[in-house]
Amino acid sequence: MNHVAVAVVGGGISGLAAAYELHRRKTPFVLLEKSNRLGGMIRTDRTGGFTIDAGPDALVTQKPAAIALCEELGLAGRLIPTRAPRTAYVVRDGTLHPLPGGSVFGIPAGLRSLAAHRLLSRRGRLRLGLELLTPPHRSHRRREPAEETIGAFFRRRFGTEATDYLAEPLLAGIHSGDVERLSMHALFPRFIEAERKHGSVIRAFRRTAAARPGAPEHQGPFRSFAEGLETLPRTLAARLPADALRQGIEVTRLTAGPPYALETAQGPRITADHVICALPAHATAALAAGVDDRLGRLCAECTDTSVAIVVLAFARAAVSHPLRGSGFVVPRVEPGLSIAAATWISSKWPGRAPDGHVLLRGFLGGTRRPNALAEPDASLIDTVRGDLTRLLGIHGEPVLARVYRWPRANPQLNVGHPARVAEIDDRLARTPGLQIVGAALRGVGIADCVAAGRAAGRTAADAVRSAA
Repeated sequence: MNHVAVAVVGGGISGLAAAYELHRRKTPFVLLEKSNRLGGMIRTDRTGGFTIDAGPDALVTQKPAAIALCEELGLAGRLIPTRAPRTAYVVRDGTLHPLPGGSVFGIPAGLRSLAAHRLLSRRGRLRLGLELLTPPHRSHRRREPAEETIGAFFRRRFGTEATDYLAEPLLAGIHSGDVERLSMHALFPRFIEAERKHGSVIRAFRRTAAARPGAPEHQGPFRSFAEGLETLPRTLAARLPADALRQGIEVTRLTAGPPYALETAQGPRITADHVICALPAHATAALAAGVDDRLGRLCAECTDTSVAIVVLAFARAAVSHPLRGSGFVVPRVEPGLSIAAATWISSKWPGRAPDGHVLLRGFLGGTRRPNALAEPDASLIDTVRGDLTRLLGIHGEPVLARVYRWPRANPQLNVGHPARVAEIDDRLARTPGLQIVGAALRGVGIADCVAAGRAAGRTAADAVRSAA
């Protein structure tokens, strides 16, 4: 039986960030990963001159944790911004409409941006502009405002049309979720704080923009690497001791401690004084139940959705659309289309496709198409190709087609999630030595996962040092 001070279960970005912090603080650890690769959903494939990010393709600059980690790893000089123009589009009536400049998720920061909002009808623009006169929710008089869905918040402040063509595809769609279930408070607290502090979201955004009148030309909020986003987890793993990274080891059972006992499908039993569980919620639930039944049930209540990403490459001459921008989203109310969004990868990032070619990604699944992963690859490819052909004027065969399936990969932070996380924290406070991190609890972005993973690593390292 092997004993270690800290066991990290899961080799995605959360687990790697926790392991990095443990190693930085000279704390003995072992990282156990079920698959034979590290990085989780952050995966980059290279073939025939194409660089394909199979999962997420960017880090965000607004949240500093991931960028700060890149700086520590010596990767800051290799970060690249997206290419201009950085226009994103929304489909309406079969046409791609650009989101106006100076808007945040399509919400204007001023009258000029509002006037340029051709995605919405004149009536829709008028209702959106009336947000400036819409009083805050009465619950804002209390210390803790009432939790709302994204749909409820947007209808109340911006109207139904803005909800259908902005909130649903841009806020709910990026999480592959349902606008009538996802929690505004859990996912977009910035909007809640804007209403509470300024009485209006538009007013808050306008004041923020006015506070930066002399800011230099913005390079956009996204960063990646010339070699693809997997550069980050690969570099992170390379900085860790190789004998502490055990791939192909599945933890099947966790029993209460400390010391905790970790049973594995491959046979070895490991004990640890501290355990950092960095798995998807459904996998965490199965392990947590062995320690605290209620904790396991709470984790099991964290729901998720599945998504398929279809990557297609074409000769540039085969695509009529100029592809000037980063891609488009498709509102759920838009008839006749199956994809939720598409990214023009070769327009968004430099060097992703050979000269004379374009690289595109289409997204299927989520709550909109829950059974997408049951479809064969050929069906998914045909569906995405058909929608892209209709919207972008494609003629000719793809020179590359790949399907990436991500089962139960997108956490759904629905209404009730903050209260559930608070109860999980309460249970963990009574379970010394056990920590739970990952996208399902406090944010689905890479920066959120890095921040939570590193915090867990620091906590475990401090506890080990105190016990010495």
